[in-house]
Amino acid sequence: MEVIMANILIVDDQEYNVSLLERILGRAGFKKVYSTMDSLQVERLLTEIDPDIILLDLHMPGMDGLAILKMIREQSGPDHYLPVLMLTADLTTEAKQQGLQAGVNDFLTKPYDRTEVVLRITNLLRTRYLHNQLQQHNNLLEVKVRERTKDLEQAQMEILQLLGRAAEYRDDMTGQHTQRVGALSGLIAERLGLSKQEVSMIRMAAPLHDIGKIGIPDDILLKPERFEPHEFERMKSHTSIGSNILEGSSFKLLKLARFIAQSHHEKWDGSGYPQGLKGEEIPLEARIVALADFYDALTHERPYKRAWTREETLAEIEAQRGKHFDPQLVDVFIQLVDETSV
Repeated sequence: MEVIMANILIVDDQEYNVSLLERILGRAGFKKVYSTMDSLQVERLLTEIDPDIILLDLHMPGMDGLAILKMIREQSGPDHYLPVLMLTADLTTEAKQQGLQAGVNDFLTKPYDRTEVVLRITNLLRTRYLHNQLQQHNNLLEVKVRERTKDLEQAQMEILQLLGRAAEYRDDMTGQHTQRVGALSGLIAERLGLSKQEVSMIRMAAPLHDIGKIGIPDDILLKPERFEPHEFERMKSHTSIGSNILEGSSFKLLKLARFIAQSHHEKWDGSGYPQGLKGEEIPLEARIVALADFYDALTHERPYKRAWTREETLAEIEAQRGKHFDPQLVDVFIQLVDETSV
């Protein structure tokens, strides 16, 4: 922006002072000089003119300069640099302090020196120009950071999906179980009234609940018959394996996935594993995923089991109210199933 093309607004109730400043600025080459002698018109002119600098008289009827300045700062906001040059014949220390506290950028003392007027205005306009350049640069950086953050979040989500699919691929060739559990966990979380961010986090973290199955041998993982005691103990270790795989991350999403992987086989009555947690000792997210995982696992066929009907599965969930599952979650889930097609 060329300085001479800046929008300049003069606010002074004395016609002589306004005319003098207009002549000084016109001779200096400034093309867009606006003025008013009515302080009550300033708010409207701020919108219509969008000034780059304001020359503001301190003592005026109606609204004095300090009141106008307060209104200007409230309207422009803290990030908007609009320089205000205070016009005054009052050189007292108190007047200057009041002006500076109110947000004045500089002072012009009456009677005016032509050279000083032009230099002070030019310097403030150059400062505004540099400020606007910096602001534009910062805005561009913010856009790039948001884009980069979005890319990283998308990459993180895809990695989570792929890891979850890798764990499921050995006993679910489609890899869809993990995604169904994630979606269903999100629906349950929504019904509980959790925030959008919490729902999104649970939806993305839930697919990693069985990541620890990577460490379970096929002869156990795919066994169609009932496990021997030592086999079951080995199978149970997938919760600890999953927790160890996800341990150490600084990302909230992966920290949540770790809690879910570790605790999604805990039971409300304390009979679950690996820690035997009871009731609300079990993280809420793990309780949600446990119910979603149970429902989806039973209602879909696996190499070692037939698919249960929806009615059979719901009956079993009802039977496990207060035993395997949080009673409140069972109520929410039953209502969800009744009202939707999950």
